[in-house]
Amino acid sequence: MERRSALSGQALTWADGVTRVAVLTGAGISTDSGIPDYRGPDGVWTRDPAKERMFRIETFRADRGAREQFWRTYAGHAAWSAQPNAAHRALADLERRVGGMRILTQNIDGLHQKAGSTPRKVLELHGSMREVVCVACKRRTPSADTIARVNAGETDPHCLSCGGILKLATVLFGENLDPTTLATAVKVARSCQVMLAIGSSLQVEPVASLCGLAVSAGASLVVVNRDPTPYDELAVEVVREPIGTAVPRLAAMFATTARSALAGG
Repeated sequence: MERRSALSGQALTWADGVTRVAVLTGAGISTDSGIPDYRGPDGVWTRDPAKERMFRIETFRADRGAREQFWRTYAGHAAWSAQPNAAHRALADLERRVGGMRILTQNIDGLHQKAGSTPRKVLELHGSMREVVCVACKRRTPSADTIARVNAGETDPHCLSCGGILKLATVLFGENLDPTTLATAVKVARSCQVMLAIGSSLQVEPVASLCGLAVSAGASLVVVNRDPTPYDELAVEVVREPIGTAVPRLAAMFATTARSALAGG
């Protein structure tokens, strides 16, 4: 049975004495910054399911047309100029109040760092759109350079070093997550006392399974998402109210509880 909450001021008993927090964030936390999600009612793939194919590595490698569509999409993507919203800022503030906090994000937009979260405490599980990588020689360069080439008329930019195919330094379907990053995320999930899953459909593995790992290790799971997720039944709290209001309120209440605990009540 779903444990729904409107965070109407009730005591966060699951936050008592907590000093180690993991925050798993998905596309839903960035929609208030003007970046559309993928699977929501108005998501990119919901409106145009065919676009999902250009996010598959086998298609990206083999189909020039898919690459051209990809670069057209990202050359004018809202994420380049997006600013952090209230939820990003609330998490950055919470980190300053609860020292043992890590953010595990599925997002590639860099808005957590832009909001003030400590970069080394943000694990970008699906990579970053701020760099491009050559699929052949693995050379990385700033995305701005490649986007400038696209805007200048190159429809399918290639590596200037070896001529290989360029892609954003993000994880496409069919690619493995960086093993070091994933191993660190698993360690964080297994050692946290509370995991907050915010704005994620929790449908993409292996990232979603971090919730199960945390719960199996004894952590409390709190899900903040508009729609049901496969992990709601494991959660001690499920919050459906808008992320832009829920996360700042949750963070403020959490910080108060943490200060009280550190002060001995």
